Amino acid sequence: MRQTIRLATVAGVPVGLSGSALVLLVLLAAGLAFGRLPAVEPGRSWVAYTFAGLLAAILFLASILAHELAHVAVARANGVHVESLTLWLLGGLTELRDEPRTPGAEAAVAVVGPATSLGLGVVFAGFAPALSVVGADRLLVAVAAYLAWTNVLLALFNLIPAAPLDGGRILRAAVWKWTGDRSRAGVAASRAGRVFGLVLIALGIGTALLLGSFGGLWWVLLGWFLVHVASAEENRAVLARRLHGVRVRDVMSPAPVAADPETPVDLFIDRALLRHRFSTYPLVGPDGRLTGLVTVNRLRAVPPQQRHTTRLADIACPPDEVPVARPDEPLVELLSRMGGCADGRAVVVDGGGRVVGVVSPRDISHVVAVADLRGPGPYPLLGADLNASRRPDLASVGTVPG
Repeated sequence: MRQTIRLATVAGVPVGLSGSALVLLVLLAAGLAFGRLPAVEPGRSWVAYTFAGLLAAILFLASILAHELAHVAVARANGVHVESLTLWLLGGLTELRDEPRTPGAEAAVAVVGPATSLGLGVVFAGFAPALSVVGADRLLVAVAAYLAWTNVLLALFNLIPAAPLDGGRILRAAVWKWTGDRSRAGVAASRAGRVFGLVLIALGIGTALLLGSFGGLWWVLLGWFLVHVASAEENRAVLARRLHGVRVRDVMSPAPVAADPETPVDLFIDRALLRHRFSTYPLVGPDGRLTGLVTVNRLRAVPPQQRHTTRLADIACPPDEVPVARPDEPLVELLSRMGGCADGRAVVVDGGGRVVGVVSPRDISHVVAVADLRGPGPYPLLGADLNASRRPDLASVGTVPG
């Protein structure tokens, strides 16, 4: 998700807000200032209510941030790479570059978020009477009480066993542990999430029509989001099941066209791009290691009058942003990382870090088509079959000395 405002970088993870998070902040502050707070503490000025409502909204977003940061910390401790952490209209979103490797790690990453929210709820619940004892303003006591029950509610809601909620992740870990089948577990959790989302949509519509409450529209929006994400996760789980046993080496295009980062764009277009069918070109140094990645889209974006003075290195996707895989890595583990500035491509390197292949969307489409033809079940021998069908005389086509 795009971050409109970057707050900080925590342990290498970009933390920020999307524009919709500001909408959430305003809605929460307004609802508290002109609804809940005047009801529990009447007779105060609108300025006091506005200040208290804004304070409560900011602290609630900070609570969501703490919830997500707990996910980040445990994910990194279990070897999971975290792409970003973003607060948005419906709460927090932690984007993982890959998945936990074991059911235990999956459960640990999932449960720590609700545990953090529950802990914050307990802290605020103790803070409210403490403020009363010291004679603090009653509005501040009301804010602490609000943050106590909302954090507890946040924890309980996230424990509902429906993906993509944390409870859905816990359910997936449990089914994975019980069956030994990660893909089956993902399908089960995703279907539970879709059913729960549909229930929320129905409740929201019913609330809006029967009670005339605009709050029902919020449930409809949340339900739609859950259905959308759960459906996408189910599709990924089904795809992972069909690609079971397929390794990166089975689908990569070997011996890709490599280029010197100092080559001018116009020279590369004349000498390589117009002579080869590839859409992806890794840039490598004298030692054969990756220094960047250029795609046809990036070459096309350079104005004709600037191609003579623009080097490939100037337009390349930086090496630390290029998805990198090893030949023996399961293909399904690479799929979740293929995005960003690499235009859906990935580079394959050997044990010494030298470029040996490229995986493109066309490669993925081919293996998915083969999997569809062979049926929905897992095929451990699929990788061997595909590898055997690759003609040796095609392996060296398009090779340009790096």
